[in-house]
Amino acid sequence: MKYSTLRIGTRGSQLALWQAEWVKSELQKSHPSIKIELEIIKTTGDKILDSPLSKIGDKGLFTKEIETALLDKRVDLAVHSLKDLPTNLPAGLMIGAIPKREDVRDVFISHPEKKYKNLDDVPSSGKIATGSLRRKCQLLNWKPQLEIIDLRGNLNTRFAKLDSSDWDGMILAHAGVMRLGFSNRITQIIPTNKILPAVGQGALGIEIRSEDVELKSILESLISEATTFSALAERAFLRTLEGGCQVPIGAYARVEENKLVFDGMIGSLDGKKILRGSIHGEPAKCESIGNELAKSLYESGGKEILESIRIA
Repeated sequence: MKYSTLRIGTRGSQLALWQAEWVKSELQKSHPSIKIELEIIKTTGDKILDSPLSKIGDKGLFTKEIETALLDKRVDLAVHSLKDLPTNLPAGLMIGAIPKREDVRDVFISHPEKKYKNLDDVPSSGKIATGSLRRKCQLLNWKPQLEIIDLRGNLNTRFAKLDSSDWDGMILAHAGVMRLGFSNRITQIIPTNKILPAVGQGALGIEIRSEDVELKSILESLISEATTFSALAERAFLRTLEGGCQVPIGAYARVEENKLVFDGMIGSLDGKKILRGSIHGEPAKCESIGNELAKSLYESGGKEILESIRIA
């Protein structure tokens, strides 16, 4: 075996380190003889904290520097939140494994001094914080009078900002909140018929060099087939629409009774226009399913929505 030591590239946030440590622990269960080390790498997204994500671009914002380390062989694999990983990877890199995903949904965190515990009870002119255009769009479609506060930073920072603010609450991904032990702060798990999650939300993407056949074999024990089918469908959907952080796009694919069921959405920045569609098919045809739904939404009004966003 070539590997006696594996170096995992990761961001340095608490959540990123949790994810990398989880992968390390799982790999050590199946390959106890391999020593595994973490290499913390600061990305562009970690350095620029005073601007909305939609204003600073989205191509590899949280991954580019880690991918460079991977290509330079300073690390052997990278652990990403799959929703941060661009749908077109650099030449020479591939996704080596996608483990079983956590709950895909978003959650509402109410301000601790407010009496309401779900979004329906928030006053129509309430203040809700989120750094996501996808969430903003769907929130405004649900409750058009809301004031949306832009929010960046790690989870600890976001909770501190909420607690010291006059906001009514904030929206976060369920998976991250659970992984870092903040489940007691969740006041509502938001159903997907209200807010569709981001592409790949709740899943990890383990990136490796394309030629590294041995490492791909080592990672096989981590692969979830159902999550992989779902994630590949969602990523194909996003790739076809050429979307990213600057476009409100939501997607949720899952395997139910041996079928891949997929819901997708495209929305305007102000939430006034939302197109949603559903499709199902054979899980093995996941990427074709994602492409088909993307083309259907694009042709039924999505083109105009996307063009208006890119002009703005």
